[in-house]
Amino acid sequence: MRESTFIKKNLARWKRYQAEPSDDPDVMAERFTSLLDDLAYAKTFYSFSKVTQYINGMAAAIYQHIYRNRRDEAGRVRTFLAYELPLLIRRHHRLLLFTFAYFLLFTIMGAFSASHDETFVRGILGDEYVNMTEQNISSGDPFGVYKSGNEWVMFFYIAYNNINVALMCFVGGIIFTVGTLWLLFKNAVMLGSFQYYFFAKGLGWQSVLVIWIHGTLEISAIVIAGAAGMIMGSGLLFPGTRKRMDALKRSAKDGIKVIVSLIPIFVVAAFLEGFVTRHTSMPLWLSLLILLLSLSFIIGYFIIYPICVQRKGYRLDASTGALVKPDKAIPATN
Repeated sequence: MRESTFIKKNLARWKRYQAEPSDDPDVMAERFTSLLDDLAYAKTFYSFSKVTQYINGMAAAIYQHIYRNRRDEAGRVRTFLAYELPLLIRRHHRLLLFTFAYFLLFTIMGAFSASHDETFVRGILGDEYVNMTEQNISSGDPFGVYKSGNEWVMFFYIAYNNINVALMCFVGGIIFTVGTLWLLFKNAVMLGSFQYYFFAKGLGWQSVLVIWIHGTLEISAIVIAGAAGMIMGSGLLFPGTRKRMDALKRSAKDGIKVIVSLIPIFVVAAFLEGFVTRHTSMPLWLSLLILLLSLSFIIGYFIIYPICVQRKGYRLDASTGALVKPDKAIPATN
């Protein structure tokens, strides 16, 4: 093949590699392998040509990028938490809003049902729990359940249980989101009836100051886990131009990233429930501080911060999901 023909055949692809750099490992590996094939051919037939140097330079740049990424695993985690995850959350803000509204609706319905049927709370929470709580109320320690048991045992059990619930909410999305919606419904009704029970006993605001020390993170994370299940299910329900299975793989990958990010939140919530909530007589300012810090984190990281990152020009590549920084972003067209 003549050198001019070789260049004409491959020039568009080489320019695309330079104009559209990618941080996706699979894309970089594919491009690097392709350039090595081109380089081997060029060295064989055009050893001293400038095109050989040109291809060699592109291949070397991709190799250095791959090597740098391997060295900087800590930087990769930071990039994921600071940019990729917030942008992923931002992409699915509408689903997150829907999940929150759905959960809130059935929480209110749970409280409403409990207020009109005295047996409803027992049916939801169980006679054993209600009898124990009433006994604690009569003895002057309504939240004594949080003081029973060893702190470490409670911590590990609660963390395991909450993570398990979150995973079930996520996996439930595989059946067209039906499983996710059902689990959110059950947990919402339980929360509504549980919270109403304490308000009916005249302990409403005291329960907020005690229970929501850990509940703010715990319930928020369950709602977000439900959103992760909805994200996965949306790939089946709304595949768009992709094949349904390809859309499911893409949405499942997004959902898994969200679920993994929730594990530290569940661990912190379990720590608060096991070690902090049991101190039911702590100062009012301390309870409010923990509650407000938890709420600020959820609202800040999952709602406000993703919008800020997007407005700075960061985005996720539509095809690969790789992070595109502002200086490499393609300007929007009207």
